[in-house]
Amino acid sequence: MPSQNPLQLDAIIIGGGIAGLWTLAELTRRGHRCILLEKTALGTGQTIASQGIIHSGLKYTLAGLMNPSARAIRDMPDLWKRCLAGTFHPDLSSATIRAESCHLWQTRSLRSRAGMIGARAGLRVKPVALTGDHRPGILRTCPGTVARLDEQVIDPESVLNALATPLRNRIFHIPDSALKSIELYPDYVEFTLTLSGEPPQLLRAQRLILTAGSGNAALRAQLGLSSHAQQRRPLHMVMLRGLADELPELNAHCVDGGRTRVTVTSAIDSSGRRIWQIGGDLAEIGVELDERQQIHRAAAELASVLPDLDLSSAQWATYRADRAEHHSPRTRRPSDISILTDGPVLTCWPTKLALAPRLAEQITRHCGKPQHPHSSDELPSWPTPPTAHPPWEEARRWVQTDPKVHHTPTKTELE
Repeated sequence: MPSQNPLQLDAIIIGGGIAGLWTLAELTRRGHRCILLEKTALGTGQTIASQGIIHSGLKYTLAGLMNPSARAIRDMPDLWKRCLAGTFHPDLSSATIRAESCHLWQTRSLRSRAGMIGARAGLRVKPVALTGDHRPGILRTCPGTVARLDEQVIDPESVLNALATPLRNRIFHIPDSALKSIELYPDYVEFTLTLSGEPPQLLRAQRLILTAGSGNAALRAQLGLSSHAQQRRPLHMVMLRGLADELPELNAHCVDGGRTRVTVTSAIDSSGRRIWQIGGDLAEIGVELDERQQIHRAAAELASVLPDLDLSSAQWATYRADRAEHHSPRTRRPSDISILTDGPVLTCWPTKLALAPRLAEQITRHCGKPQHPHSSDELPSWPTPPTAHPPWEEARRWVQTDPKVHHTPTKTELE
């Protein structure tokens, strides 16, 4: 039987990705007595799989129009920049910034040029056209506009650690087997947890906050709530690996009309090799392809949009990631964060990594004033979870493509 004296909390957060950790930091700062439970490793899933771009909204304005998506996200780069500088809360000054800005470049198509012009309207962060030596080396021969966009690129693993380190006594590794029951009442939630070697522990919280990404659906089902509130939009991401002196650093979007044809971000792996994560339309369209097909498609795309890039010695791998979001008609991407309220349960989706601060602020408004003393002395001494490793450190297989793979430009691309 669990203890008759429950651990009283203002909130229990389930899910230790960027959304859960940022929410924990904000609630704790405001005096709430709260804890976070993670069943695997911090950041597992969407956060650690992300490219780390703090989007400014440009990709949503490529057709030249401001829309709800752009308005929701356009203030995020400045907020993140202050946190990363340590001048705003939470303090992320210990995190790694991979790049202070991204670049944009165009294909030869007329649609691409129109999209770049349209992208300049209505944003806090706007593209700045570059010429000559101001362009990254790999983009100096691009026939169209190359621009700088002040969207920082962060290292997700280091941001997770920066958020978690000062809150370690509130973050617990709770595997599924330890969660014996969840009881949902009109004004609170009760948990019964049993960890190895310890008596059952009863937890009572005024709010249960679900920030578990794709895991939200199963948690809602366990609580007797609809699991159809969530949708998944899959990605098939590509990774390129090479020696740092052979594979140049690049953090950039290839803009083609109203779409982002490819998005490339760079990192260095544990062996000192350069890694490119490649997303954009390539990752969305490639969901139906197997690994071999997606790699060959990526090689052809890069040969088309970066013809000066030598891929003869590069190695390739892919990984799949699901973007979990609040359900919307025809599985469209929601334009903003989403919070679904069911009594004391808040089911939360940030939609984009950059929107985590906005989500955390809205969650704290839902939670109201703290109800319990802000003291960590009585919190249990349970195990803390590790932090997930980036996908290139987990990849089991890297392959080389045929260096003779070429792409024949279409008539439109040559215009």
